[in-house]
Amino acid sequence: MRLRLKILLLAILPVLVALAATTWSMARQGMALAREQQAIVEQAWLASKESELQHYVRLAYSVIEPLAERDDEQARIQALDLLARMDFGPDGYFFVYDEQGVNLMHPRQPELVGQNLFDFQDASGQKPIRLLLEVAREGGRNGKPVRYLWPKPSAGGHVAEKLGFVASLEAWGWMFGTGIYLDDVEVALAQVDAAAQDSIHAMQRQAIAIACLAILLVTGCALALNISDHRHADARLRQLARKVVYSQEEERARLSRELHDGLSQMLVSVKLMVETAQNSLARHQQVCQAPGHSLDEPLARALERLHQSLAELRRMSHNLRPALLDDLGLPAALRHLAAECSPEGENPAALQVNVSESGQAVPLPEAYATTLFRVAQEGLTNIVRHARATRASLILRYAPDGVELVIQDNGTGFGGGSSESEGGIGLRNMRERVEMLGGRLRLDDAQAHGALLRAWLPLPARSPDFSSTVSA
Repeated sequence: MRLRLKILLLAILPVLVALAATTWSMARQGMALAREQQAIVEQAWLASKESELQHYVRLAYSVIEPLAERDDEQARIQALDLLARMDFGPDGYFFVYDEQGVNLMHPRQPELVGQNLFDFQDASGQKPIRLLLEVAREGGRNGKPVRYLWPKPSAGGHVAEKLGFVASLEAWGWMFGTGIYLDDVEVALAQVDAAAQDSIHAMQRQAIAIACLAILLVTGCALALNISDHRHADARLRQLARKVVYSQEEERARLSRELHDGLSQMLVSVKLMVETAQNSLARHQQVCQAPGHSLDEPLARALERLHQSLAELRRMSHNLRPALLDDLGLPAALRHLAAECSPEGENPAALQVNVSESGQAVPLPEAYATTLFRVAQEGLTNIVRHARATRASLILRYAPDGVELVIQDNGTGFGGGSSESEGGIGLRNMRERVEMLGGRLRLDDAQAHGALLRAWLPLPARSPDFSSTVSA
């Protein structure tokens, strides 16, 4: 993931988290507020309705109380008629029962008149008429509220919870009262709750819309101005760097072949001709040359210089592009490189290099083999020049997903640096080569027993950049 994209995500993610937290907190607080509002409205509504019902009952009591003083049948009939005509809406009416639970008047359910409902049970098993009589005796003429279940006339007899207010007329032994059905209250409260929910959702939608618009603007501007161009530029730079490296290797290989096949052959031919001339002069020295003017010594020095030139030419050719890397593979090239750093002889201070392999060997792409060989070459060069080591090891490890080259020595480190960031241009070149192929290069230069260099390269299953491979 690109650095600029990471920065953009780091700028957007906190906004998204803050938006989510704000929206959740807004919804939670809104729901709590709606519940509190609903409870307050319900309490106020019920208190208002209780007060209203109490007012109706007292008004009815004041109307029939003068008639109760007469204590005759005509007065009772007149009182029932007055109460029957006192209503307030389709579900607002008065009802009258005697002390035995016999219905004396019911304007909405006249079929109940004359029936004894003292033991009548509702759907919940409660006996509402008995409950009304008990509450009326407790409330007396002032009345008292009560809740019970009763069929609702406007709903076709559907049973609903009712808030009633009943009082007793002791002179005649009556219980009378009125009430309202609470499902109307529930409908009103549901409307209040729905309005609160709509308001909360509207605020949430507005907050989300504003945040999304801001994020889209930021993202669009950033993508339009930076990310696209930098992606193309970065891709071009990587491609150019690969081409430069490949061109360098190709040029090294070409020069190596030219030196080996052209100049080297010419020098060998000159060497043979000088040797032939030396042998001819040795046979005809008495005839062709006076005493004291022998050409053996100049020819011997010329041959020695030719030997040195051929050795230097082979060394240069090998450093440019080892033929073993192309012919026999990376392990053979590493062993040859180790042999060059471990010359045979009587020098006890010579560097002894051991090469080993582990894991299941797999064919390596040409660029991978070349990179690991250059890492080993640069690493051994640093050990020889700076580490003052006597032993070193090259370990080539194969894994299912990659290959690793480990270089370790018993010296003092690559110039004394404590971290790989302090290395010279050689280490920087190695790191660039490895990272260009998607790998990692790690240098631990502060160990008690020398330095440890690790170069790891991932092996792609199929890559168009590396069509040719070198056998491992």
